[in-house]
Amino acid sequence: MSESQPNAAFTPRVFSGIQPSGNLHLGNYLGALKRFADSQTAGIQSIFCMVDMHAITVWQDPEALRRQTRELTAGFIASGVDPEQSILFNQSQVTEHAQLAWIFNCVARMGWMQRMTQWKDKAGKNQQNASLGLLAYPALMAADILVYHATHVPVGEDQKQHLELTRDIAIKFNNDFGVDFFPITEPVIEGTATRVMSLRDGTKKMSKSDPSDMSRINLTDDADAIAQKIRKAKTDPEPLPESVEGLEDRPEARNLVNIYAALADLSVEQVIAEHGGQQFGTFKPSLADLAVAKLEPISSEMKRLTADPAQIDTILRRGSERAREIAAPIMEKTYEIVGMVR
Repeated sequence: MSESQPNAAFTPRVFSGIQPSGNLHLGNYLGALKRFADSQTAGIQSIFCMVDMHAITVWQDPEALRRQTRELTAGFIASGVDPEQSILFNQSQVTEHAQLAWIFNCVARMGWMQRMTQWKDKAGKNQQNASLGLLAYPALMAADILVYHATHVPVGEDQKQHLELTRDIAIKFNNDFGVDFFPITEPVIEGTATRVMSLRDGTKKMSKSDPSDMSRINLTDDADAIAQKIRKAKTDPEPLPESVEGLEDRPEARNLVNIYAALADLSVEQVIAEHGGQQFGTFKPSLADLAVAKLEPISSEMKRLTADPAQIDTILRRGSERAREIAAPIMEKTYEIVGMVR
């Protein structure tokens, strides 16, 4: 592999996965689902996965996990991800993920895992009672990506460390066995509102775990709920600034402008050029109308899809078959490289 073009020998391929943890919201849509749908036009094969195996690193109610996996699938499709154009499946139906994860468990080092910020945050002071899966799941994440030889992964800022670990694992595997087999995956971080903040506190990320439902717009909210949450979103008393620089130190104003820009496919500069100087009493109704126009059809389509679980299950099964067509030969070659008798 050349240093200037480390993945020149690999077919460009995008992979991303989302945990089926329920309560999809605007942050999931703008930070991930919308970008996934938009990327389908780039001419690069896209593989999108409901990572249900990651979900069980903490205990999950089985019925809830099934429901949330189907709901997440509906969210992908309602947001514009075409299961015919992209590959859409749930992780546990493609056994190669777990198979490659074991190989990577033996490549990765304990120190690498223990340095992961999410391990420290989620396990906290109770590490001895945390599941082994919670510690080791970055190796499974690396397997999710590399079992498809994915060259690019759309990630949020909070996932960059895990992608760096994926790159470390790929480099170590290649070096350990003297091969140029796994690509050095590149992160894709783009978009105006990749990090959507709470509607009640512009310094905190929008989250499904926030006790206030008014802090987020759920993708299952109807038009009235969407509009009400925008109208009641926290703001400051000043009008919108006349320049982007004026949004500094105004987190709630910046958040609403970012949301408008992302929903309208505009730059922040364009939004400020159009709405700068307006009071929030004028800007919020415009944002509410835009949010309803963009999100209410997604909510309606999700309800239609989730009313027919059999249709969703068929989509996931077909997606898993297509995914295995790529993953199985890569897994077989991995076993050969490692020295397994086939």
